[in-house]
Amino acid sequence: MDLRHLRYFLAVADEGHFTRAAQRLGIGQPPLSQQIKDLEQELGVKLFYRLPKGAELTPAGEAFREEAQAILAATERAKETARRAERGEFGHLTMGFTGSASFTALVRHTIRRYRQRWPGVILALEEMNTIRLLEKLRRGDLDAAFIRPGVEDPEGIRLIRAPDEEMRVALPASHPLAACAQIPLTALEGEPLVLFPRAAGLSLYDEISAAFLACGIDPVVDQEVPQMSSVVNLVAANLGVSIVTESITQICLSDVAFRPIEGRAPKARLALAVRNGPPSAVVASLMSLVDEIIVGAG
Repeated sequence: MDLRHLRYFLAVADEGHFTRAAQRLGIGQPPLSQQIKDLEQELGVKLFYRLPKGAELTPAGEAFREEAQAILAATERAKETARRAERGEFGHLTMGFTGSASFTALVRHTIRRYRQRWPGVILALEEMNTIRLLEKLRRGDLDAAFIRPGVEDPEGIRLIRAPDEEMRVALPASHPLAACAQIPLTALEGEPLVLFPRAAGLSLYDEISAAFLACGIDPVVDQEVPQMSSVVNLVAANLGVSIVTESITQICLSDVAFRPIEGRAPKARLALAVRNGPPSAVVASLMSLVDEIIVGAG
């Protein structure tokens, strides 16, 4: 028994007539009658009473009709589900992001719009540093991740890069430099720095170090903490000054002042990372959305 038998059976049941059902199906009446006979033989029951002017369902036929309709309806739902999955409207997406990236408009807008546009996709989120995100992405534990990349693309990874983000000086509100509208990096010479470890993410650490060295300053890192938000808290505790991304200035602490950097300032890079190769439907949808948001913000 296949779906064709069910469709033929339901056509005869609906029309109550073999000839009219054959016309509706676009086949000859004899082949249709033979198909119904084959179905009855397979089931071992009589589905129709053959009448001089038509056909009438037997009790077995009535019962079979309900099941046949349910099977065809389920088949159509299965087809549509498969098509929607192919379009990326169903499935699972595991997306990672760094702690500092989570403060950016790009990440916030991406998560919100993705949930709105593809509510049938189960979205799982993970926060960790760039190094670990890339490890999990290469292993296939993540589908995509917002990372802080270096100048070169990581091996085996494709990046959709966002515009570079400005960086700011974060310093205790009581610090004498807090009175300045802008602060040159040279003014921070000898100041204890609060930064995140280089092992947590090469991009920001190296960019900040390079900016200091370009000014002839050897930075003195006094405290290392794994998260950008923790950096701000330690600055508030008067343990030193720091260089942070512009987006992190959304953390409003009365004990911390954020100031633009005068002259050459380090930049924070941000990108959506996916594995090389043809993306899945859900990842392709995410990539398209990120492109759309970046272009719209430009």
